[in-house]
Amino acid sequence: MGTKYIFITGGVVSSLGKGIISASIGLLLQARGYRITIQKFDPYINIDPGTLNPYEHGECYVTEDGFETDLDLGHYERFTGIRTTRDNSVTTGRIYKTVIDRERRGDYLGKTIQVVPHITDEIKRRMLRTDVTGETPDFVITEVGGTIGDIESAPFMEAIRQLRWQLGRDAVCVHLTYVPYLKAAEELKTKPTQHSVKELQGMGIQPDIIVLRTERHLDDAMRMKVASFCNVDLECVVQSEDLPSIYEVPVNMQRQGLDAAILRKIGIPVGETPAMKPWQDFLEKQRHARREVHVALVGKYDLQDAYKSIRESLNLAGIYEGAKVKVHFVSSQALTRDNVAGKLSGMAGIVICPGFGQRGIPGKILAAEYARTQDIPCFGICLGMQMMVIEFARHVLGYADADSSEMRPDSPHNVIDLMEEQKSITQMGGTMRLGAYACTIRPGSHTSAAYGGQEEVRERHRHRYEFNNAYREEFEAKGMLCAGTNPDAALVEIVEIPTLRWYIGTQFHPEYSSTVLHPHPLFVSFIQACVEYGDVEA
Repeated sequence: MGTKYIFITGGVVSSLGKGIISASIGLLLQARGYRITIQKFDPYINIDPGTLNPYEHGECYVTEDGFETDLDLGHYERFTGIRTTRDNSVTTGRIYKTVIDRERRGDYLGKTIQVVPHITDEIKRRMLRTDVTGETPDFVITEVGGTIGDIESAPFMEAIRQLRWQLGRDAVCVHLTYVPYLKAAEELKTKPTQHSVKELQGMGIQPDIIVLRTERHLDDAMRMKVASFCNVDLECVVQSEDLPSIYEVPVNMQRQGLDAAILRKIGIPVGETPAMKPWQDFLEKQRHARREVHVALVGKYDLQDAYKSIRESLNLAGIYEGAKVKVHFVSSQALTRDNVAGKLSGMAGIVICPGFGQRGIPGKILAAEYARTQDIPCFGICLGMQMMVIEFARHVLGYADADSSEMRPDSPHNVIDLMEEQKSITQMGGTMRLGAYACTIRPGSHTSAAYGGQEEVRERHRHRYEFNNAYREEFEAKGMLCAGTNPDAALVEIVEIPTLRWYIGTQFHPEYSSTVLHPHPLFVSFIQACVEYGDVEA
């Protein structure tokens, strides 16, 4: 069979969970033996989210090939295990830049460049790409960000309209909407859904399947009402209720026949419903996780999506250890020497978060010192690892003025320094050390044990500053081991203090590689240490 295309759009309001539905559809099709890829089209004009404040857009996710992308690609990878690339994430900015660059080269032979057909043709070209993952997929799932009716998303809707006509039965449109519950009237209301579908129809797109996001169960009469008003079959109206965990969503969608409805619309025999045993086993572990492990997340962004991949990685590792990880956000800005013990005592583990800039730095250094001196399991990620290094330099090596060149360019002891190749760069976007690089693990280290004795791993990066190798001998002589290095550039990737329970910092971001069925070994090892420490403390 040739490649089939599934388009996911959203209506009524944003943040309904299109990314989770897209990832769930991908997982369900994989369970049936199909090869899939998922891509996200975002209507904003930024080239990528790399320069966006987390308050604007949540975390910035990084692919193995070094592209800064939307956090939904993290959901795609965690659910399906696929490895996304720069081709799985497209913004309006990238579309326009490609078209404008062609125009400047004269590729359009003097024609007037317009949204239709030039912008829409470029969108269609990218939507139809089947060489994203190296092998031709059976299904390409395309999620379009934003909400129907947004001015920004109009060119994407026009591209989908044209593709639906061009592809015929090889394309399916899934529309996700919201059914609000009015407490005063004690009624669920389908009118917003009807208006959203009418707006979509006004753009020339008839949805094949409607997914209703709801906080309350919808009966068949309510689904029939939506089916009749929106011109879809009853079996093609499915509901996405609030569930205890996002990882329950695929099973809920399968129970309602979402994947079967997609196959029927495309004209593919449905066959038997897959058992999805590995996923079901994971859900069983999740349901039976009893003990609670309290972990402090020390960072400067107090919102769920800012550290989304870290939170999910902790959660997944906990489930495999039979534990529910309770994450407590601790603002690094609010930490002082007077309150650090009060805010961090009672925690079974501490994660020092990544980030950029001066804000909240003293608090992260205090958290690293508290974890080190109290021997509490501590995991420093990227900037968090650098804070561990600075804290050690100040209080163990005796360099009270030790710092990072990022925070203090004139530091006499810049134990964290700008990478040589970064020194001439003035642009912000897409210019850091990005993507997967090799790391050689030191045998006999805590890190080596966490990785199961692996000698070399590949992990993803997003940073400009590095451990300054001029100080390496001093650090190791005083007890901070450089447990992982890049074999090509000798850059220090991992530090640890072997005499402590679990005190490891990584320059890379292990959270980007953690999936539902394969949680990252460093997070698993960290949670094991937290569980053991919690038992000792109790």
